[in-house]
Parts: sequence; structure tokens; C-alpha cells
Amino acid sequence: MADVAVVGSGPNGLAAAVVMARAGLDVHLYEAGATIGGGTRTSELIQPGYWHDVCSAVHPMAVASPFFKAFELSKRIELRVPEVQHGTPLDVGGAAVAYQSLERTALELGNDGPAYRRLLEPLLESAAGIVDISSYQLLRAPRDPIAALRLGLATLDQGTPFWNRRFTEEAAPALLTGVMAHAVSALPSLTATGAGLMLSLLAHAGGWVIPIGGSQSIAKAMADDLVEHGGTIHTGQAVESLDQVRPAKAILLDVAAPALLRLAGSEVPDGYRRALEAFRFGNAACKVDYILSEPVPWRDPALAKSGTVHVGGSRTAMAEAENLVAMGKHPREPYVLASQPSLVDSTRAPAGRHILWTYCHVPAGSDVDMAEAVTARLERYAPGFRDVVVASKTTTAAGLAAYNRNYVGGDFSAGMMNLRGLLRRPVFSTVPWRTPILGVYLCSSSASPGPGVTGMPGYNAAKYALKDIFQKRVPGLGLA
Repeated sequence: MADVAVVGSGPNGLAAAVVMARAGLDVHLYEAGATIGGGTRTSELIQPGYWHDVCSAVHPMAVASPFFKAFELSKRIELRVPEVQHGTPLDVGGAAVAYQSLERTALELGNDGPAYRRLLEPLLESAAGIVDISSYQLLRAPRDPIAALRLGLATLDQGTPFWNRRFTEEAAPALLTGVMAHAVSALPSLTATGAGLMLSLLAHAGGWVIPIGGSQSIAKAMADDLVEHGGTIHTGQAVESLDQVRPAKAILLDVAAPALLRLAGSEVPDGYRRALEAFRFGNAACKVDYILSEPVPWRDPALAKSGTVHVGGSRTAMAEAENLVAMGKHPREPYVLASQPSLVDSTRAPAGRHILWTYCHVPAGSDVDMAEAVTARLERYAPGFRDVVVASKTTTAAGLAAYNRNYVGGDFSAGMMNLRGLLRRPVFSTVPWRTPILGVYLCSSSASPGPGVTGMPGYNAAKYALKDIFQKRVPGLGLA
């Protein structure tokens, strides 16, 4: 029987399996689906020859995550940096765009350019320390106190109702708010702002990269490494009880926190059971994928060079849309996050054709098809968009939940992204990946540091499993 069983083949499960296999252990990874990848799958969702990312599409952390840097992901797959990292079309005309160059970005933001630079420049100087803060649990002293101070001050500056005092025009605050809204949270908020500022600085550091071949290439790179180091992958095998994978000495679970109760049953102590039962999920997404006869006809041509576009108008308009979702309502004019991978990756569609990946936020559990609302938002800033749509496919929040058990209610973050949800992920602990059941660890996005394709929940869980069960250190990755 295996030394290690990993349940779930999302990026965190794969990261955990890679670490354990590189330590010389016999690792078996179990995936209920027919293919590996979890949130990093790429599929012909609509028609043959058109490859859409099923969940994640753009990957700032693929070049910034401590795990992926040590794994040397950028040497294993091609990660393309778009000319424009992200952009936001404006109601007043034109668009606000972020280049990898902070200086160029500031120059094009008009009168607010210097204020934007003063906000982001200290964060960019402390980028490594800020990524470190976001890659582990929050209950630890920061390794770089200067980075923590800078991030804290910037978060206070932009995370309260006084967030407009720095700016006088529309472009810079809209550019920032489009990134903050990734967090599926009421705006302004400290947690959404902290996450948004980190993503914003990464746009000016390594860039918001798009993997050639789709997000599945990230999963394949890790799976190949796992097999190379002796690991075994079992697809089409749903695990419904820990007994199915025993007597493995260590079991690492890439599952949503409450699923641990189902898998472990009566083995879960009462106190820990209550903590998992109190674990809360956030709101959700409705995803709309498109096949296009030509690129999106954006009114502002700069957006035609952008890997990611945040469609929502002004800072005020985006906040209003997100706050409606926080109140359990469906916005008539939602904030829309769009990715244009075929602009930089010709493998994603036949010659001359394109794909577009989008989603908007909706209340948890929603079964409302938001395709018309999303299309209308795109048409507003890209007149003629409807005319280039060849086909589309909607996945409602309920559909996301059915696709992946970890997305409870359609929450692709696998847990609420407020301060409580970040500190208690899944429990209030300095080692939140370790469970009270000997040899069992939680390595999903329900554990610190939370969502995103980073591999860090898996790495962190594996680090403690190696120490606790096998008295080993993490091998060959150079991480502390």
C-alpha cells in the first residue's frame, strides 16, 4: 500500500503529491473525474477545436508563487505575457490599462498617474515579501516587516469608504477596482483590497501570464513530474471514505473543508467538527464562454492587446454591482471579468477564430443564466460584439457546484474571502493544514493561504506531513 494518498487532482493536490513523491515516498493520487486538473482544466467546451479553460485562465502566481518558482514551472511550459496585463473600459471614453511597466502605466493614467505610481511603487519594491505574506497562514510574524507595513498602509488607503481621496479622475481608481473585484466581496473592503493590491503589483512584476495550451498545461507539468518520481495517478476513482485509501500513512485532501466530515465520519473530534460545520462559503460566479469569428471589437484599441479585461465602468459602478451580489441580488449591469487567451495563444482556436472566457458574480447557489447581461455589458464597450459571437455556453453557479464539489454553491474560492475566512481557514491555527486525525491533512483552497493557482496549500500541507509522519524535510524545492 502507498505511503501517501492524495485525494483530488487540482493544483494543490498535485503540488502536495509532487512534494511527497520527490521525498522518495510511494504516492497515489485519486481523482473522481476522468481527467486531472480541478481548477486547471482546459476543454473543448463548445465545439471541437476550441479550447476553453474550465475554471482559471490567467495566472499571475504561476511566476510568483514560491512553489511554482521552486518547481521552475516557467521552464516546463510556455507562459506568455500579454502586451497589456489588464484593462478597464471607461464610461467617459477610452480605457485604463496596466502595462508590465509601472512607469508607462502611470504616464497613461493622466493626472492620477503620479498618485497611482506612489501607491504601487513601494509594493513593487517589496514584491517578494508581499508574495511571502500571501503564501502561508496569516498567523505568523512576517519575514519582511517592511513589506507587511507597506501592504497594510496601502490596504488602509484603498480599503475603506475614503478610498477616493487619493484620486481626482476616473481611470486610476477604475483600474484598481477591477482587480479588487476578483475577490467576490463587498467593496470597499480590506480583504478585497489587499488581494487586489497584490495582483496589481504582480501585473507590474512578472505579469499576468497566460499558459500556452491552456491552464491544463500547468496540471500536466505537475502530473508529469509526479509520475517521473514514481507517483501513480488514478482517474475516475471517487473517494467517499478515508478507509478507501488506507493504510496509507499520510492522507492529503484537496477537498472543501466540510467534505472532511463526510470522508472521516466519526473520526473527527467534536471541537474540530464544530469548527468545520461553522466554515462559511462566499458568493459565486456565472461563467459564459464564447466562440468568436474575430477578436472582440473593443471601442478602445488598447484593450485588444489585453490578456484580461475588467468590464464594469467606473469604480462606483463596479462597487454597486458587487455590493448587490453581497446582498444576495443579481445585478442588472454586472461586473464582468474577461480573458482573451487566443490573442496570445494560437492553439486555442482555429486560424482566424477566437475564444473569450468571462464570468460575472452572482449569489451563492444561483441557477440564473447571466449570458444576456454579460453580453450586453460587453456590447456596451465593444459595439458589434454580438455580431462576432458564433456560439456561447453558460455555466451557472449551480453548474459550477455540480462540476466541482469544492465549489460549494458555486464559490470557486472554496471559502469566504473576508477577514474571518482568511484567519480561520479552515480553523484558527498556526498550522491549519494539520487535522486532529493522525496522518490526515487538508491541502485545498479551503486551507491557508486560500484560493488561486499557487500550489501553496498543497505545499504547506505536504511540508507538515513530511515532518510529522516521515521525519523528512521538503526535498529539492528550496522552500522554507
